[in-house]
Amino acid sequence: MYDLTIIGAGPGGYVCAIRAAQLGLKVCCVDNADFLGGTCLNVGCIPSKALLESSHHYQVASKELRQHGVEVASVKLNLAQMMTRKNGIIKKLGTGIKHLCKKHHITVKHGLGKITNPQTVLIAPQNEKISSRHIVIATGSVPIALPNYPFDGQRIVSSTEALAFSSVPQRLAVLGGGVVGLEMASVWHRLGSKVQVIEAQPRLLPEMDAELSIAVAKHLQQQGIEVYLQNKLVKIAQNTLYLERGDKLPVDKLLVAVGRKPASTGIGLEELGVELDARGAIKVNSKGMTNVKNIYAIGDVCGGMMLAHKAEEEGVAVAENIAGRAGHVNYQAIPAVVYTFPEVASVGITEEQAQAQGIAVRIGKFPLRANGRAITAAQEEGFVKMISAADSDEMLGCHIFAAQASELIAEMVLAREYRASSEDIARTTHAHPTLSEALKEAALATDKRALHF
Repeated sequence: MYDLTIIGAGPGGYVCAIRAAQLGLKVCCVDNADFLGGTCLNVGCIPSKALLESSHHYQVASKELRQHGVEVASVKLNLAQMMTRKNGIIKKLGTGIKHLCKKHHITVKHGLGKITNPQTVLIAPQNEKISSRHIVIATGSVPIALPNYPFDGQRIVSSTEALAFSSVPQRLAVLGGGVVGLEMASVWHRLGSKVQVIEAQPRLLPEMDAELSIAVAKHLQQQGIEVYLQNKLVKIAQNTLYLERGDKLPVDKLLVAVGRKPASTGIGLEELGVELDARGAIKVNSKGMTNVKNIYAIGDVCGGMMLAHKAEEEGVAVAENIAGRAGHVNYQAIPAVVYTFPEVASVGITEEQAQAQGIAVRIGKFPLRANGRAITAAQEEGFVKMISAADSDEMLGCHIFAAQASELIAEMVLAREYRASSEDIARTTHAHPTLSEALKEAALATDKRALHF
């Protein structure tokens, strides 16, 4: 009998397995993918970032090197090589996860896991039963399809197919202005597609700070991506999208990126009486436990922020709780990142949330065009926006639109974790010249004493 069996080997699942093994538990991990790592590694975070990086290099070589005094006679796209590189990265990291499981003596079984009772998992198609004292569900999420226009893998596609096009679509429509939609829009626009983004809400990235969302939309439009806000798809006919406001968009491919839903079906939850919410997300308490004894759940399948790093933290916390430790996740200090260019990164509350909650705040902003490192790198687009409590000066939120926002946000996450004040950040020496100086300046700006703007 295993101490812990985990169904799903994505970021939450395999990290949970590793932490449990470190704590002395006998662990089994069940997954059906070719490579461990879940959606994130196989058809999500990693391949999308690989294509974003490659497409960015292509755009820089095509359009931006001349300003640096570097002249390139001609630039040619080799999409097949770009995809080969992406697939190689998936294989390399997948092999790494396999090695980590072996290193920590984690048993890995390939197949589909189904819970038949609170201490038994049935693995298909081999019809193998394994016993376990505890079970963690880490099955992740799947793309949401349109009710009347299901994915066909060719013309109407999910992000999975959009990561593996064999040629650059001449006209690509993206339904959904969230993280996935904007990242894929960026990739294919850079590679030559005419891209049109359709969002039903009044702004892109509707869950982010409004000022950030508006800046992103403006910059994408300046790049040449068409944006249709407060608009919905009415019908598709003869390769044409008909929108609610009367727009007719001829397209070759439609990427549906309207969100993801928990992958909670087919694993025995209904028979066991595991409670789900209206969206199919598994309900858990603060320790990651479901209403059924010995069964836990982590990551996307629980709903909430569908982020790989959030799943990892939950995996660690649940493993520690099962082992008798005090596992905990601080959901107020989980960053969100969008890898457009410039990037978008955020942690803590937005200005709108502060207003809705009646929290008096002070806001400090600093533009990248006043930052020396940004100017020398020709990356002047963007800003840092910091939100602090008016009474205590605690840093409640930070929102960054900048070339390396995904890296800059880590300092702000640490500040949020330790409940640092803006004054703490302002008094911290930042190396010059660096983009991180913009964080210090934004902190100073909450007290109207920015030094360089």
